[in-house]
Amino acid sequence: MTTYNIEFKNDILRVSFGEPAQNDQIVKDAAARLEEMAKSGELSGGPLLRINGPISIPVAFVLAHKLAHIYGAIGFFDPKIGKYVICITHNPAYKLGDLID
Repeated sequence: MTTYNIEFKNDILRVSFGEPAQNDQIVKDAAARLEEMAKSGELSGGPLLRINGPISIPVAFVLAHKLAHIYGAIGFFDPKIGKYVICITHNPAYKLGDLID
């Protein structure tokens, strides 16, 4: 088992904490999983990526750094409003702060 779980299901990157650990180990595990997914072709890029699940700030930075290069826009799910908030965008179809389903 790992300290951080990342799966691509139904066009959504699902993230969650695994075994208890400190952020120094969690960011290493998250980065390793993203590399594994990129090498397998599971994360091939595209116009939009939705991310859903619990995340620490250091892990959010790792995901942003790795994924912003291959996706045009990234939306993160906000459970308080029940929508994805566009938080990174290089795609003119999505503006920073847009809310999407």
